[in-house]
Amino acid sequence: MYRLGIDVGGTNTDAVLIDEALNVIAEIKHPTTNDIYDGILGAIESILEISKIDPKKIHLAMLGTTQCTNAIVERKNLEPIGLLRIGAPATLGVPPLVDWAEDISKVAISSEVIGGGFEYDGKELAAFDTDHATRFFKNLKGKVNSIAISCAFSSIRDEHEKEAARLCKEIMGDDVQISISSEIGSMGLIERENATVLNASLYKVAQKFTTGFSKSLAEHGITEAKVYISQNDGTLMTMAYAQKYPILTIACGPTNSIRGASYLGHLKEAIVIDVGGTTTDIGVIQGGFPRESGVAVTIGGVRTNFRMPDVLSIGLGGGSIVRQKSDGTISIGPDSVGYEITQKALVFGGDTLTTTDIAVKLGMCAIGNPELLNAIDIAFAQRAMSEIQKMIENGIDSMKLSNEDADVILVGGGSIIVPKNLSGTKSVLKPNYFGTANAIGSAISKISGTFEKLIDYEKCPRDTAIESAKKEAIQMAVLSGAIESSVEIIDVEDVPLAYYPGNTNRVKIKAAGDLKI
Repeated sequence: MYRLGIDVGGTNTDAVLIDEALNVIAEIKHPTTNDIYDGILGAIESILEISKIDPKKIHLAMLGTTQCTNAIVERKNLEPIGLLRIGAPATLGVPPLVDWAEDISKVAISSEVIGGGFEYDGKELAAFDTDHATRFFKNLKGKVNSIAISCAFSSIRDEHEKEAARLCKEIMGDDVQISISSEIGSMGLIERENATVLNASLYKVAQKFTTGFSKSLAEHGITEAKVYISQNDGTLMTMAYAQKYPILTIACGPTNSIRGASYLGHLKEAIVIDVGGTTTDIGVIQGGFPRESGVAVTIGGVRTNFRMPDVLSIGLGGGSIVRQKSDGTISIGPDSVGYEITQKALVFGGDTLTTTDIAVKLGMCAIGNPELLNAIDIAFAQRAMSEIQKMIENGIDSMKLSNEDADVILVGGGSIIVPKNLSGTKSVLKPNYFGTANAIGSAISKISGTFEKLIDYEKCPRDTAIESAKKEAIQMAVLSGAIESSVEIIDVEDVPLAYYPGNTNRVKIKAAGDLKI
């Protein structure tokens, strides 16, 4: 029995095959194409060709993809939606999509703010305005297939959102796609609402990549595999879950790399530096999983507050262009030759000086034809490498929570440009299979369940509340497809909320376990 892991990056589509003992038996890198399915098909074909295994022996297939991120950033393939906010009169001062750029705000063809919602302590602001909601949904019937619903303080009470969703189905039909904010974001109406709108607009993108991946597998005889999609907390979700919550695939690439680095480096606490062809992503492993961001995250110019990994991206990659300025200083990137590196880099016979050329010139790696670099002055190459090192070291310092030296794991095909002596580190490890850590992270990932709720410890003692929340999280992981005996609690968080009545805390528990075969 084998696992197939695929991760689609901006430069390469990586694929790995892993056996029952989680040993890597084959890995490949295939250029990412404009139509990513050509790249996925090519990756599957190549991995089967070099491994010589029977496709029917692949029982698990995992995909990490950047399509949702690309759709938002490029403003392409986003589905028109309707937005209903429940929160009048209290939230009328800040209209929906108030800070969105015009080119993406057009995704909402209609938005309304109606009566309803709750106070911070759970008291009702106003009764749910059923008549207004009914008119809104009737006006949109036949015009859109996706609806976003938000409500003031729905993270405390979600009754009005659920009532609106029920009414929407009743009026617009069972086929309408509904995203409700209490299931997507956390505290903060505007950021939670923004995330919900993005999720609603991505449903066709999600349908395309989930069905497309299944079709790609079937075309190569992989018909016995359960299919999963990588999500951005370093775990997996089912196809149906990915279609309902496509926004959770955003930033799954860096999290796959972090999970893969943790597995390959046998470290559960470290900084991971994932260098691709265009950018470097720096993240942190905590307990074997990616550290989660604690601040609002901007995606394609839209401010959101849904779950995201804490990752720093810098414009440095294996294809980054190296230039000497008129004042003699050297600049690195942020522009890159990307997937065209094998045609444009000097070491491959091209005419563009890249960071990979610098690494080859300094003897850090052996690829291409080093003789093509004879014209590069060694002193210039050393100065360029000093700039590269400075960019990496600054990134490491930015991700640290203390001034102590940290273990660092280098992964990604572009990590050949990173020197092994980095200040602020106690060890720098580049494990075997470092180039396909993202695909490995996808293939070895577990399935998870997360329970989150606001609990007043005066009404329910802390120990009792935490224990009950752990059981809920474990049960959610099992329902998602985890083997119950393998499920473990991987994160426990309870945060006091000073502005709430009593001793209210936000309790969040995450559990993860091995996949059922």
